[in-house]
Amino acid sequence: MKPKTDSRILAEMHSTAQDIHAAGFITKRRMLEYDALCLEPIPDYTSEKIHSLREANKISQAVMASVFNVTTSTIQKWENGDKHPSGPSLKLLNILDRKGLEGLV
Repeated sequence: MKPKTDSRILAEMHSTAQDIHAAGFITKRRMLEYDALCLEPIPDYTSEKIHSLREANKISQAVMASVFNVTTSTIQKWENGDKHPSGPSLKLLNILDRKGLEGLV
């Protein structure tokens, strides 16, 4: 787990929590909460970036819609800039960007 690079204090707290977890004083569930606090923020994805991600992974709008559990119309609107992904869809785009299609299926 890579802590946020912009917060030295948060990185130190996370490191300490990992040590305490390794010693058995923090539960796995609590450690996951600390991990979540230290996640890098998800970047915004422009319509061009969404289109290039889809093309780079060689998938159609329909396939991408199926994987993201949205409609094909939603993917079209993202790529046209009429609508912007948020929530779980934004997280899935980030996974697709970092790990490719194999990271999602």
